[in-house]
Amino acid sequence: MPQNLEPDAPGDPHDVPEQGEAAVTFIGHSTFLLRFPLPEGGTLSVLTDPIFSARCSPIPFIGPKRFRPPAYQLADLPPIDVVLVSHCHYDHLDLPSLRALAQRDNPVVVTTAQTGDLIRKAGLLRVSELDWWQSVRISDLEVVCTPARHFTQRGLTDAGKRLWGGFFLRFPKSPETPSVFFAGDTAHGPHWKEIGIRLGAPDIALLPIGAYAPRPMLRKVHTDPVEAVEAFRQLQARHGIPMHFGTFPLSQEPLGEPERCLRETAEWAGLAPDAFVPLGFGETRLLSQ
Repeated sequence: MPQNLEPDAPGDPHDVPEQGEAAVTFIGHSTFLLRFPLPEGGTLSVLTDPIFSARCSPIPFIGPKRFRPPAYQLADLPPIDVVLVSHCHYDHLDLPSLRALAQRDNPVVVTTAQTGDLIRKAGLLRVSELDWWQSVRISDLEVVCTPARHFTQRGLTDAGKRLWGGFFLRFPKSPETPSVFFAGDTAHGPHWKEIGIRLGAPDIALLPIGAYAPRPMLRKVHTDPVEAVEAFRQLQARHGIPMHFGTFPLSQEPLGEPERCLRETAEWAGLAPDAFVPLGFGETRLLSQ
C-alpha cells in the first residue's frame, strides 16, 4: 500500500452544505460521504458501502489489495448517521469497517433483503432490510431500494441467498435538497429507465465504471464506462459521478483506463464538460439541483 496517505484532491469532508445543496466526498471505490442540510438545522451524514480495510477478502492477509489507501480514514470523518450497504460482496460489505462504525457512531444501516444478519454480526443493530422498490424513512430522508443486475455470494453455500440493489435518496419535505441515486454494483440494463420512470430523474447519480474486463465474463454483472454514460442519459441525471474504479485489482483493465474511457465517451456523447466527471480521491464537491 502507498505510504503517502494524503488524498490526491484535498478537500474537507466536514464541509457543511447550505440549503439546496449536497456535499459529496469520494473516499474510494464505492465509498462516498454524502452530507445533506436538514430543515431544522444541522446536517445528515450518509456513508455508502464503507470499506477502509487494506484488502476486500474474508482473510485479512490474502485477496485483492488496494492500489491506494482510502482518501480518509473513519477517524477523519464527521459522525455518520446512516450507512447504505448495497450487497454482501467483500468490496462493499466490509465487516471491520462496520465494526468500527458501530463502536464510534452506531448509525442506522439500510441494506438489501437477507443481508442484515451480516451487519448485525458487526454490532450494528438498527438495520432496515429492503426489497426492490421498498423504502424507509430516517428523519427527513427517504431511502428507496432500487433494482440492479448483479449477484451475491460470500461463502461456498450462500450464492444468491441475499439481494443486491441500489438506493435512491430524497427528501420529500425539502424538495430543494438534491436527490441522489447510488447504483451499487450492477450491469447495464433496462432498470435505469425504470428507475427514472418510477422515481424521477436524480439530481446526482453515482454510477459504477470499473471492473469490466474481460468483457465477455463481466458484462452481466458490471457496467463499463460506455454503458455508464448511457445509464446517465437514461436516468436523465443532472450530475454524474463515477465510482468502483482505481482502488482494488478486481479485473483486467489497466489502472486509469475507466476514467479515460469515461471522459472520451462523455465528450463523444455531447455531454456538458462537467456533467459526468470523476471526483479526485478525497475531493468534496458541493452540488445543487
